[in-house]
Amino acid sequence: MARAQDSFTFTVGKLDAGMAILLGDRAHLIEFPSVLLPPGATTGSIVNISVHRNVAQERKRDHEFWSLQEDILETFGSQSPENPQLEVRNVTQTSVTLEWPPIKLASAKLRSLDIYKNSQRLASIPNAVTNFSTKLSGLSVDTQYTFQLLLRTSAGTYPSNLIRVRTHTIADTSGISVCFANVTDSVLLENAKLALKEMRAKWSDKIQIDTTHFVCTTPAVTPAGAQPAGGVAAAPGAEYQRALQLSIPVVQPQWILACHSEKKMVPISGYYLGVTPPNSGYSQRPQSMSQASLPSSSAAHKNSASRQSLPSIRRPTPPSATAQGPINEEEDEEEQPPPPKPSSSEMKHKSNGTMDRNFKFPTSPTQAQVVPPVPSLPTQARAPKPEHEAGSNRTNEDDMTPVAVVVPSSVEVPPPPPVEKEIRKSFVESEDGEEEVGETVEIDLR
Repeated sequence: MARAQDSFTFTVGKLDAGMAILLGDRAHLIEFPSVLLPPGATTGSIVNISVHRNVAQERKRDHEFWSLQEDILETFGSQSPENPQLEVRNVTQTSVTLEWPPIKLASAKLRSLDIYKNSQRLASIPNAVTNFSTKLSGLSVDTQYTFQLLLRTSAGTYPSNLIRVRTHTIADTSGISVCFANVTDSVLLENAKLALKEMRAKWSDKIQIDTTHFVCTTPAVTPAGAQPAGGVAAAPGAEYQRALQLSIPVVQPQWILACHSEKKMVPISGYYLGVTPPNSGYSQRPQSMSQASLPSSSAAHKNSASRQSLPSIRRPTPPSATAQGPINEEEDEEEQPPPPKPSSSEMKHKSNGTMDRNFKFPTSPTQAQVVPPVPSLPTQARAPKPEHEAGSNRTNEDDMTPVAVVVPSSVEVPPPPPVEKEIRKSFVESEDGEEEVGETVEIDLR
């Protein structure tokens, strides 16, 4: 086998812009950097170029390359973020406390950590790198829920396991988790702890995320915690102040005993700190004096209904007013004369340019007007006279001439003269305040 040629001969044909055009024996044309030419080489110079393989450098390069790949794989490819493992810490009637181990992100960066309730995003966990629990409130009693965590990182999305939780009923007291503070009565404290143990509830000396009630008899700090508080035993404790900040109800130990005896959750309104707690039979307490003395609303309603069904009592009126009232009215009606009728002169039309057809010239004053006498009517029944007076009156009546008596009902009164519409209209206009004119005079033109 012939050995490969180690050197080749070329003629420099042209130098242009840092590149040399080399021409070979077989009319090969090669572009070669002019910097690599030996010093003094110009156009027409003949140069020899030899080519050799460097195996040692190839091995070194390959070793460096694969070492870098292994480092990258070990740093970024061997570990990845893990899915969170969600667990239930405590369950009550209206809240659920969840917890999970610290999240492992490996070399990825955290985007967000969200909590889902019934497959719907509920909220984002704050400080997800250092916070490993959450408490969800506002739930319904005896209702099933599903919860899940969703971890979003720069390396992808990692969901947690799906858990199903049912909230407790009112009769389930195992979800109680109290924090004991300063309880002055040691016997009461021990009884409360025994009651919690029988109810399968929890208690501690520090406020935790699942603490439901803060139990104490005084807000003062305990003797053990008086030294951190500056030696003042009467000052409010730090746990008590934290309970107020977190809106944790502060109750007395009697509330725990009431829940244990009733076998259900008892309202805490009667067991707040500073309130005298009711006795063990609080559900059978007697009524107060005010409630016992007052009649019930139903009884009052029945009494009012029975009174309304009875007939109304008529009160007698004074007999003098009722007996004399109609007689006086009849006497007034008989004594009052009839209202005067308007004369024809008053009904005359008072308007300029018209004549009254009923006008007549006045009669002479020599003629006397004869006014018929008006007989008087008896207004009251007269009492019977004695017999001797009646006899004398009868003899006198026989001597007198009879006189005809005119009854008012038989007297005919002439109707008022007819009045035209124009006269009535003008009379109304004159009453409205228009200018009054004198009486009209009818003149005979014949």
